[in-house]
Amino acid sequence: MPATQIRRWKTLAVATSAVLVGITLPTMTATPASATTTAYDSTYYKNAVGKSGTSLKSSLHTIISSQTKISYSAVWNALMAADQDPNNTSNVILLYSGVSRAKSLNGGDVGDWNREHTWAKSHGDFGEAIGPGTDLHHLRACDVQVNSIRGNLDFDNGGSAVTNGGGSTVDSDSFAPRAADRGDVARMILYMAVRYEGDDGFANLEPNEKVNNGSNPYMGKLSVLKAWNEADPPSAFEERRNQVIYDTYQHNRNPFIDHPEWVEAIW
Repeated sequence: MPATQIRRWKTLAVATSAVLVGITLPTMTATPASATTTAYDSTYYKNAVGKSGTSLKSSLHTIISSQTKISYSAVWNALMAADQDPNNTSNVILLYSGVSRAKSLNGGDVGDWNREHTWAKSHGDFGEAIGPGTDLHHLRACDVQVNSIRGNLDFDNGGSAVTNGGGSTVDSDSFAPRAADRGDVARMILYMAVRYEGDDGFANLEPNEKVNNGSNPYMGKLSVLKAWNEADPPSAFEERRNQVIYDTYQHNRNPFIDHPEWVEAIW
């Protein structure tokens, strides 16, 4: 059975057992880093498998920092490939709203899609610089207006419905994606926290328990992101995206898509 199906079966089994006995699930302890296996464990991740905590984070940083970097203008075509609608190759699927939109409608006008920095580029002031500003593992196709509403807000639960946001919500200091994108967002944010550690001329990006982080190199809230990672496991779309980026563009992977349990193992 593929690792993705095993993870989903485990998630369903835990949720079902909780309902049957009528109890609230206890807070889960850190999951061992070897809890799932992938085709890359004996090669790409060989120096990380079996580790946890700061040792795992450090090993993953070394592994994923080996990447090909692309320009911000090249991101357009990369997103057309990475975010392609599996049911319509002429379209991309938009983050937050889930809308399928023509690849040709990329730009800055109402009805277009643009390049959303999931880790807001002002959080660490990296702008659109080659590196964190062009890293495909956190850049996604997004409706122009929904992108504007999200702005540089931190992530948290609550708020009012976003117009044409597919179920996303927003308040004065935070944004929550629609349920189907919450795990995706968590894994993108935590990828950035491992990839950018302040040793390459850019800020050391870290998750924290705050909102209103402003220009500081932090993104909250970590506890919410961890819960989203648990509630919304990697989808086939997310896994395909990870593979496209690895095979064709950056040649590095988001380890939390391959091993979502590594979130708990580190944080």
